[in-house]
Amino acid sequence: MSLLSHSRFAARLRLVVGLFVAVVAVAGCSSDAEPAAESGTRPVQTEKGTIEVPADPQRIVVLNGALAGYLYDLDVPVAAADPRVLGVSGRNADFPQTWADAAKEQGTQMVPVGQAVNVEFVASVQPDLIIGGGQGFPAKQSVDAYDQLSAIAPTVLLPGNVTGWQDQLKQIADVVNRADKVGDLISAYDVKVEEVSSAIKVPAQQVGYFQSAADGQPKMILPNAALPTLLTELGFKADDQVLAKAGNPELNPSADWFGFSPELLTKVVDAPVVFVVPLSGAKGAADLAKDPLYAQLPAFKDKKVYELPATSYRPDYRGVMNTLDLISEQFK
Repeated sequence: MSLLSHSRFAARLRLVVGLFVAVVAVAGCSSDAEPAAESGTRPVQTEKGTIEVPADPQRIVVLNGALAGYLYDLDVPVAAADPRVLGVSGRNADFPQTWADAAKEQGTQMVPVGQAVNVEFVASVQPDLIIGGGQGFPAKQSVDAYDQLSAIAPTVLLPGNVTGWQDQLKQIADVVNRADKVGDLISAYDVKVEEVSSAIKVPAQQVGYFQSAADGQPKMILPNAALPTLLTELGFKADDQVLAKAGNPELNPSADWFGFSPELLTKVVDAPVVFVVPLSGAKGAADLAKDPLYAQLPAFKDKKVYELPATSYRPDYRGVMNTLDLISEQFK
């Protein structure tokens, strides 16, 4: 081979090797980039189908105050939150005390409250994830506005029939990719239940759960609702015939309470032990006891009426831990 031919061969070889290295490098970059792109979002199964949500959300808007506490427990950033929690806070209210400090620390904005979701405000916050649904009127508002909300950012609605705090916590943790934190929270709860159960004296009689509302209409909390279910773990026995005593009134599928006529009070609220849960603006147990209609009821006569705050009614994780403290004090 002549010197010139050898030189040309070497040049071509260098070119081929260079091209090969470049191709490998590009292939390597493509291979690395693909997982990186996939790690940016992840699929979540919802009642609206599979939704791609951020793998690490940084600007979450939560449109039901009853769900917001979980996000702080899971240590994720909440850009804005609806303040409303049934019986605790309503319109023109501050954030609920259970998570107000966490909201202040994060700089969480308050979602304006109205007859419908303020979609313009939500858009102005520039969320990368919106969480709504759950129970109550705020849940209905976010369901009604789903199409508008999902045009702003990925929107996940929790089902209305998921009422237990453990299930709500697990679902929200899955949405925000923090399932690794759930175990420690539930373990802390289990330890506390064990401690409280061993320290209290649980009444042997059946228990009724009375919801005191601002309108004065008597209401009972269903025995399978969140609060009775919690206290069942401690050994309390809910009156499971309370609905039948009221004549089996028709219920909304997602309802966890029912109203009834005051004429049926002595028949419906005849449990030997009663928990009263006063919602915002309603009479507490002491004021109800002054009413002759209530004073004649067995639990009121025997002074076996106990009051729990509205945060115990549909408790989130913070509410349930606080409720355990209250039960520990009342039944020690």
